[in-house]
Amino acid sequence: MTYDVSQQTQHPQDRTTPEPAHLTFDFRPLEDLEDDQRWSTWLEVEPLSRGPEPRPDWVVTSQAAVDTELGVLKTGKEADAFLLERAVPDTDPSYVPGAAGQSAVMVAKRYRGEEHRSFHRSGAYTEGRRVRNTRDARAMARKTGYGRQVAAGQWAGAEWLALTRLWTLGLRGGLAVPYPVQVDGTELLMEWITVEGEHGPETAPRLAQARPAPALLASYWEQVREAMALMAQEGIVHGDLSPYNVLAAGERLVVIDLPQVVDLVGNVNGMDFLLRDCRNMATWFRARGLDVDEHELFADLVAHAF
Repeated sequence: MTYDVSQQTQHPQDRTTPEPAHLTFDFRPLEDLEDDQRWSTWLEVEPLSRGPEPRPDWVVTSQAAVDTELGVLKTGKEADAFLLERAVPDTDPSYVPGAAGQSAVMVAKRYRGEEHRSFHRSGAYTEGRRVRNTRDARAMARKTGYGRQVAAGQWAGAEWLALTRLWTLGLRGGLAVPYPVQVDGTELLMEWITVEGEHGPETAPRLAQARPAPALLASYWEQVREAMALMAQEGIVHGDLSPYNVLAAGERLVVIDLPQVVDLVGNVNGMDFLLRDCRNMATWFRARGLDVDEHELFADLVAHAF
């Protein structure tokens, strides 16, 4: 379309009115979105709900991007994980084929309300946590529909805070977690951890599924020890660490599932959780032939913490 704008300004030495300028706007409408699509929610969330700096170059921040559901990745006790592609349509003027930040596949982790969850130990993990909004606290205590939604949002928020904190900490090395892209209510978007498969990227297997050679097994144990030591130095414990909550992305381990991270000292169960994490990991490595001891690991981590 063409839109005329009359210019009212005059040159100091010319008191005649100039000819109107002609501004041309080229609008190219996109096709209607499908049922499994939505516009990107990147700019709809608050700045503090977007991933920490420095952001990886694959993160799509364009307002023109569209989110497309690709299917279920995993169902869990308290949340379901989906694959979601965020991409700038090739019909958009800002689209650049192959450019970074134009298309990315992420994991969308969506927490369910209390009535659909089976995370029975949540009371032990939330010891010491407080709800600032008294209305929210009352709704949660009464288990109203709104209260259940608040509770689900709390778990998403807790994992978001843990991911942003640990991802920033991991920039110094020794700890790897998925990059947190954004959080919006009960939905958490994060990096998709992959390995190269026969037909392209595939979800990295859990450590429990891996059968590493002796040298790689020893490297994996050292990565686990370093990751747990860094968390202990920060005064936090994973709380549910096991070979099922660690991904084996080639030679690199990535820690996942972090909503229940607890304060090592502030939570009365902190030390018990730490010892259990040590036992879970040491048992798996020992069963595969590596001579490790959970009590030695626990003592080493406590030393790092204090």
